[in-house]
Amino acid sequence: MTTSVARPNIAAKERGPGPARYSLPGTTGKVGHDNTKKVSPSYSFGLKTGSIFVSSITPGPCHLVSPSYTRRGKEGNPKYSLAGRHKDLTPFLTPSPSRYGAERVAILREKSSPAYSMGSRSLYRRADTTPAPSAYTLPNLLGNKVTGKLSSAAYSMTGRPKVGGFDEDLARTPAPCTYTKPESGRYMRNNPSYSIQGRQFMPGDPTMKPGPGQHSPEKVKITAKSAPCYSMGTKHSDYVCPLIIDVGDE
Repeated sequence: MTTSVARPNIAAKERGPGPARYSLPGTTGKVGHDNTKKVSPSYSFGLKTGSIFVSSITPGPCHLVSPSYTRRGKEGNPKYSLAGRHKDLTPFLTPSPSRYGAERVAILREKSSPAYSMGSRSLYRRADTTPAPSAYTLPNLLGNKVTGKLSSAAYSMTGRPKVGGFDEDLARTPAPCTYTKPESGRYMRNNPSYSIQGRQFMPGDPTMKPGPGQHSPEKVKITAKSAPCYSMGTKHSDYVCPLIIDVGDE
């Protein structure tokens, strides 16, 4: 024998389904039509089946024979077509008159100017080892190292030495520019001096205050008549108890 605690019934379980739960059958088409409504006749397109008694197949209207054709051929004037020229056979490649150049043929037993042709350079012989004039290089005539020629004096510039030079400071005495000029306020009466500092503000409320342009009196509708306004809320479940807590202002 077992004991169980009786649970309270939920009111949502005792409710019936809403109108949206029911769907009426359609009144269009043949499949799923409402039985209480009159159904119009419906037709379907099938395939064209062949006949087992007729074995001959005649061509359709698109195979119409032109009426200009007879049993003797096509009526009308003779027609001709243009085709490409056939290539000449090899044994009959006779040059045409334009192939001959009679003006380029030298006349025999007549005087003519000498004719020359340009050919490639032949290789040197082993016995001919004499260098060409371009193989020699003449010495340079610039500078102080000219062989067999008189050259001018050459000078070079170097850095100024710190020891042994004409500007060497043997006494080690400081120059006037070595001394620093003191301030005039040390030995003369000095004028008052002022300094500029930042502006100081009194301590106050640091929060940002809205300016006149931030206010919009024309948007205030409390003092004027207006149409009722509605808002869309969240649909709560009937099986879940909503949490309602009174939260005070902090």
